[in-house]
Amino acid sequence: GKAYVREKVCQEYRMLGKENFRTLTIIANSRKYSNGTFEEIGHLVREIVSLAETCCADGADPSCYDAGSTALSVKSCRADSPFPAHPGTAECCAHEGLERKLCLAALRPPPQPLPQYLQPSDRELCQAFRQDPREFADRFLYEYSSSYSQAPLPVLLGSTKTFLSMVSTCCISPAPTACFLKEKLERKTLSLLTLTSNRICSRFSAYGKDKVSFSYLASLAQKVPTASFEDLLPLAEDAAEVSSQCCDSVAEDCMQKKLLEHTAKVCSVLSGRDGRFADCCRGKNLMENHFCILALPPAPAPRLPEASEPTNKELCGKEGALHTTRSLFELARRHPSLPDAILAKLYDSSGKLRGECCSSKDPSACLDSKRKRMEAELRPLLEKASQLCGQYNKLPFLEFKKRLRESLTQAEPEASPAQLEELLEQRASFASTCCLLDAPPLLCASKV
Repeated sequence: GKAYVREKVCQEYRMLGKENFRTLTIIANSRKYSNGTFEEIGHLVREIVSLAETCCADGADPSCYDAGSTALSVKSCRADSPFPAHPGTAECCAHEGLERKLCLAALRPPPQPLPQYLQPSDRELCQAFRQDPREFADRFLYEYSSSYSQAPLPVLLGSTKTFLSMVSTCCISPAPTACFLKEKLERKTLSLLTLTSNRICSRFSAYGKDKVSFSYLASLAQKVPTASFEDLLPLAEDAAEVSSQCCDSVAEDCMQKKLLEHTAKVCSVLSGRDGRFADCCRGKNLMENHFCILALPPAPAPRLPEASEPTNKELCGKEGALHTTRSLFELARRHPSLPDAILAKLYDSSGKLRGECCSSKDPSACLDSKRKRMEAELRPLLEKASQLCGQYNKLPFLEFKKRLRESLTQAEPEASPAQLEELLEQRASFASTCCLLDAPPLLCASKV
């Protein structure tokens, strides 16, 4: 909201200078309107920079900025607006005056399924750079920032800055190949930070703090099924804390600092527990260690005794949420192939169940009847999802599809070839998107 206050914008404009202000405006708006086209972002950036240039000049009329920003917000709300669309624009445009401006300023980047940016070859980079350095820089800032739109602003700023500096240095160097190699190695930590923080913050923006904590807990439970709930819960809560402190922070090193502290905690708790974690934690570069941990596949399910279910009294007591989380943790460690989207759905259903029954006249009767129904529906779903993701992660894709076709033919003998094909595509599409470790949360929630 503060983004519309003249003092703040003008102070930023004077401090950064026109060029840096323009760069920051491209990054911030490509991120915010990650579905907008390059041309639409260009329109918006030109207007914002021109507004700052005119109204932050010495001796400019104090009303200049207010009038200009109001005109901008009116233009954003026109049916034929040249600016990029955002899912929240219509809601903001229902307001008037300052309220409308603050609402437009506070719009958040819509969650992206997966980063789309593909880095061109060094030769193509230099070709585009030599043709028109400014156009190259603008287009890169737009493509990269809209692709990694959930990464925190300071991370994006650092990452794009070093990338552009690498291109401008290496494309005029006498030995471009060696130059790119050296610079890419130096950028490695920052590239990993961009990739990882985009993933962390996408999940945070889709799930919110409590559910992110659960999602991380379940993922650790599947990777180290021998670790206890008491060991893993503090790590999951710490990860959720990193997201909530750093995803929206403009502090320069928030994400990097907190993520590295978190990685050190994970390594100290789990290195002694599991050889794979010990291997990931050996490296000198904590960012690479964190990335290595994220990429670990689930471990095979150990033989564990039957887990005890929480009683109705416990579920409706003041520790109810904790009891629910513990029982879902027990489920996750026994089903290593269950994807995040299914576990997240169970987390939501359990919360809803507690909400509906614990406030009813007879909580026990309500919980008993609903749990019976849930269990009857759940078992086949869990088995199906476990089997689907288990096979997808083990087999080459064509072999996976072949087996899936065979099992569907057996399970649905009445189905016509067209119906079978549709089922096959639906299951294969779910597996190839949602059985992945970094599956997009919102897209997979709709596929469950």
